[in-house]
Amino acid sequence: MNPFIETQEWSDFHTRFISAFSDALMSHIAPRYVARVERRVYLERYPEEGGGPRHIRPDVSIFDSNLGDYGLGANAAIATTVEPVTLTIPMPEEQREAFLYIKERESMEVVTVIEVLSPANKRPGSDGQREYLKKRMEVARSSTNLVELDFLRGGDRLPVSGNLPPGEYYAYVMKSHLHPRVQVYGWHLNHILPPLPIPLAREDPDVVVNLQEVFQTVYDRAGYDYTLDYAQPLEPALDAKAAEWVTSLVK
Repeated sequence: MNPFIETQEWSDFHTRFISAFSDALMSHIAPRYVARVERRVYLERYPEEGGGPRHIRPDVSIFDSNLGDYGLGANAAIATTVEPVTLTIPMPEEQREAFLYIKERESMEVVTVIEVLSPANKRPGSDGQREYLKKRMEVARSSTNLVELDFLRGGDRLPVSGNLPPGEYYAYVMKSHLHPRVQVYGWHLNHILPPLPIPLAREDPDVVVNLQEVFQTVYDRAGYDYTLDYAQPLEPALDAKAAEWVTSLVK
């Protein structure tokens, strides 16, 4: 994995990876199943700096002067010149997130949902996180399989009971007949992305998709090898061992 993608090219990578993953799946699942890309749209309200939700409070209120809210008569007013200050009204930002689903071709029933987590899904207390966890719970209570790919080092990890395996990157595979149990695959920054089993209908065997091949296809086609700026700092910062490994490759 290239950690510089997370801070510089994530939006582009997310879209490209979903599409390439769909293409890779079709070679394994056709003609019984089809893989399709879908998008959800929601409004993300960003918290004020320092945390907590934004609250809009009036800076100016207009009162009926006859009500005497401030206990001041007309003669108590002082003439002054007030210069305006330009500020910003907090506005929600529209977010569009792509995800992938597998349908049984004849019945068009969704058998598997595949998600590649975005930074908004992992931002503590955000609308994106709430929206995603709500959808996750809905799928977990249904007869649909769920596969979640976390290629982001930053943000909150998905909630699970028990300790995650060691790693910076994770894949979660939840089979419908085993809910709420989930198989979690973890790997480190300098490890090759693993082959990943993708569950279908219960009577069919899993299909295996080589994550490293999909990633490499996206990486090469997008030209990330020459568009990424390796002088930029990584967020979150790497530990000493990983930083040494990355520095050796950048040189």
